[in-house]
Amino acid sequence: MDRTEDDRTGMDPATLRRAVLDHLHFTQAKDLSTATPRDAYVAVARAVWDRLVHRWTSTQRRYREVDAKRVCYLSMEYLLGRQLESHLLTLGVRRMAELGAREFGLELESLLQQEPDPGLGNGGLGRLAACFMESLATLDLPAVGYGLRYEFGIFRQEIRDGWQVEQPDEWLRRGNPWEIQRPEYTMTVPFGGYVTQGIDPDGRFRVRWKDAHRIHGIPYDMPVPGYGTNTVHTLRLWSAHATEQFDLRLFNDGDYRRAVEQKAVDEALTKVLYPSDSNPEGKRLRLMQQWFFVCCSVADVLRRHLRDHETVTDLPDKVALQLNDTHPSLTVAELMRVLVDQHELEWDEAWQITTATCGYTNHTLLPEALERWSMDLFGEVLPRHLQIVQEIDRRFLRHVHVHSKGDAELAQRVAIVDEDHRQLRMAHLAVVGSHRVNGVAELHGQLLREQLMPDLDALFPGRFTHQTNGVTPRRFLLQCNPGLAEILDRRVGKGWVQDMDRLVGLLQFEHDPELHAELAAVRRANKVRLDERLRAWGGPGIDPDVLLDVQVKRIHEYKRQLLCTLHVIWRYHQLREGATLLPRTVLLGGKAAPSYLRAKHHVQLFCDVARTVSADRVARGQLDVVFVPDYNVTRAQRIIPAADLSEQISMAGMEASGTGNMKFMMNGAITVGTLDGANVEIRHAVGEEAFFLFGLDASDVALTRARGYDPARTIASSPRLQVVLELLEQGYFDPEHRVVHAEVARYLREEDPFLVTADFDAYVDIQDAVDTARADEAGWWSKVVRNIACSGWFSSDRTIRGYAEEIWGLRPVDVPLVPLESEGTEPGVR
Repeated sequence: MDRTEDDRTGMDPATLRRAVLDHLHFTQAKDLSTATPRDAYVAVARAVWDRLVHRWTSTQRRYREVDAKRVCYLSMEYLLGRQLESHLLTLGVRRMAELGAREFGLELESLLQQEPDPGLGNGGLGRLAACFMESLATLDLPAVGYGLRYEFGIFRQEIRDGWQVEQPDEWLRRGNPWEIQRPEYTMTVPFGGYVTQGIDPDGRFRVRWKDAHRIHGIPYDMPVPGYGTNTVHTLRLWSAHATEQFDLRLFNDGDYRRAVEQKAVDEALTKVLYPSDSNPEGKRLRLMQQWFFVCCSVADVLRRHLRDHETVTDLPDKVALQLNDTHPSLTVAELMRVLVDQHELEWDEAWQITTATCGYTNHTLLPEALERWSMDLFGEVLPRHLQIVQEIDRRFLRHVHVHSKGDAELAQRVAIVDEDHRQLRMAHLAVVGSHRVNGVAELHGQLLREQLMPDLDALFPGRFTHQTNGVTPRRFLLQCNPGLAEILDRRVGKGWVQDMDRLVGLLQFEHDPELHAELAAVRRANKVRLDERLRAWGGPGIDPDVLLDVQVKRIHEYKRQLLCTLHVIWRYHQLREGATLLPRTVLLGGKAAPSYLRAKHHVQLFCDVARTVSADRVARGQLDVVFVPDYNVTRAQRIIPAADLSEQISMAGMEASGTGNMKFMMNGAITVGTLDGANVEIRHAVGEEAFFLFGLDASDVALTRARGYDPARTIASSPRLQVVLELLEQGYFDPEHRVVHAEVARYLREEDPFLVTADFDAYVDIQDAVDTARADEAGWWSKVVRNIACSGWFSSDRTIRGYAEEIWGLRPVDVPLVPLESEGTEPGVR
């Protein structure tokens, strides 16, 4: 083997060291005396990149050789987290990299800190997509992911005087060593224009979309490697580029702004994730963004397919299109447009191909989150698609009419086109146009069928199912909690990383004092590490010797961060009254949508409470309250392994699944939660004694709401609630924010749609039970063991196997490494 090949692909320490030095010199144009930490990071990243590319090209070549069916996963979000450490672990060279960095007088941790979190996602939806892509590669299941390359992510969160301030997330400012631009696969996306209809020379009815404004979609590919395998998949992200970059005539006339104005407007499509839709222009931008994503992705899927197949009629045999939530639901209409208008298939044949190819994952039970588009706006942006959706709806309602013997009310409820409100129901389009519709937890699947879409379930027997979400144990245990991983290696064997079912072997040590002591030592070390990072992030630290109570997730009323805050206030009040309580730190983090004022008020209230408690000597050493700004994957990887208590307290019947609950469980945190989402399955797995349950269940919530809930009556019967709300109304936690705090109290007294007041007393009681349980050292660590040991079911590997077998019809494809001199295919092409 010659040296060039060895430097690019070799895995021994000397070769890797030489590869890093070569990239430092030839990629960064630096030597050891002039290199910055950023230069060193890029050099290491590019050396890793070379080894991934070798596997990447081998994977694409193998899939083409065997003509593998693959899933094309369409998601508006991919919350990836930092890539370097993950790739080092995947390649099995993390320890080698750590030792190599020290040879150069560097710490690997300092290099890892040079990498920003990719701004490609926001919450659980995006993190789930990232976990799924990693598990697909680990399981050797052929796949490609599609998304958008957001220039500024969603936003970088700052807290000023308790208030959330959004700043651009400039994650691409210094470049991204983990991507490659693919301009040769640029797609052209039409917007607006008009539609003509007529008969072609062969006497067939034809439709033409004319005079559309066009924007280019340029793909950027990122590798997604599997653990313990040669498989590397492609995550293809689309970036919007103007077809005309610059108007020279206007520039020469001195009109410099207008010379680049259209470019700025066109390229705004991929500037940020989820632009605010609180105004008409924001709504238009969101629709255009979703269409841009779908158009590019569907065109690329068909380009790949037709490269190796003569016809589109066998598309379902080779491609599964999975729609991750409602955002990509336009895929149904776009695939129909391409098949009918461009490939000239008859409608019925095109529809059979579309429904056999598409699958839809629903992620919400909130009716307002099931997207609806104004027909007027939709028709302006996508005139041909409006016609197609109307035709899909017309044919569907004809089926409904026959099935229901003319039930007009049923037809109105299930219609895709809501004529009364002049809106299009995109979730209904996704359901009607897919062969499978899945919820993401057992309870969610049940509520989806019985409450959210019972009519559609009846019309399509067997179409609705569920696949309980999961998380990758590679990032959220092996990588983020190496101390615990080492214990698991010794106790159940190293194979657990790829076979999480092996963790049940830990149950034989459930009451083992030696294991308890090992877990306690790791937990404390993780808290020390978190304390250091919190201070480095510019905030207060934590005491590693007290219980750490954590709620980190997207800020939303139904997730009830407010309930956690009210309990903190009550606990603080008890301390002020002279009570003796188990010392506790309450840590909260998450982002509120920029236009979601009520959620932002809840953030401000928590921060005000934290500031007041921290300044009070009475609470010192007894109660600490911390808000972690700009919560992301990297911060999650520090927080989760340190947590003792996992707050999963959404109102029952609202959380589709949750994945944070699984990450905490996997690391041994004990859940305090309602019977909502995957909490139901977590409690079933660990047993009642290792889960702190409180509150109304989904049926109780439905009954309470149906009867007309009166929060004032509940408050009147709860002395604890009265104390807490009076403190808010007095402006106790910040007189300058008294109006905001009083509004929070008013809302709870008069409206309280998410039943915070209904569950408050039960929540306080279960927190008291937590204190009691924590005082029993042996009993507490036995609960921790049970949570870790029973977490195997919540691996994304198990979830993906379910999708592959029950929805996609995928089979694993083993990938042998191809010698460099052999002819291959480019990464991302296939």
